Amino acid sequence: MITLYHAPQSRSSRIVWLLEELGVDYTIQPVSIFRPMTGQGDPDPANPHPDQRVPAIEHDDALITESVGIALYLGDTFPQAGLAPAIGSAWRGPYCSWLGWYACEMEQAMFAAMSGALAASPLKQRDHAAVMQRLETRLEHHDYLLGDHFSVADVLVASALNFGRKAFPESAVIDAYVERCKNRPAAKRALALDDASGLQQAAALVD
Repeated sequence: MITLYHAPQSRSSRIVWLLEELGVDYTIQPVSIFRPMTGQGDPDPANPHPDQRVPAIEHDDALITESVGIALYLGDTFPQAGLAPAIGSAWRGPYCSWLGWYACEMEQAMFAAMSGALAASPLKQRDHAAVMQRLETRLEHHDYLLGDHFSVADVLVASALNFGRKAFPESAVIDAYVERCKNRPAAKRALALDDASGLQQAAALVD
């Protein structure tokens, strides 16, 4: 059984989505976190994450943290779901490249725009434009990052775009991609579960 330590409407929401896509058994353990963008919330001593952030999962006596680490682990641990190309397959290299690109390039560009740092840095502006160009170039003629096949990489990229869409210029191509991913049955189930865990956490605070 997998235990997901989860704070509603946070980075761990994408892991709820991924677990739904995988179709595996798991439980959600709601935890509170400090939210830097609002300055609200407190770290939860019940959260095993070393920095008391989310996401974190426990599986087979192992603790796995960070979105990319968890995504890579789960995709490889449950190959039957077909969300991660096997080691040695032709798509494994591009798949790993998209995971690394998301963490090293896309997230940095997105948060530079959201924080206001983009306006003051020509270097960040160049990187931001490169992220946009790469996404549009790839998705203009493909439904997903690996072509016609949805993968773990799409969970990371589409969830980030859904959260930080305003950090990037208008694009019909990217909007269509986000909607395509959001309309997946697993994504809809995850959204309902995210809302339910939020209500559960609020009720616990009232009690």
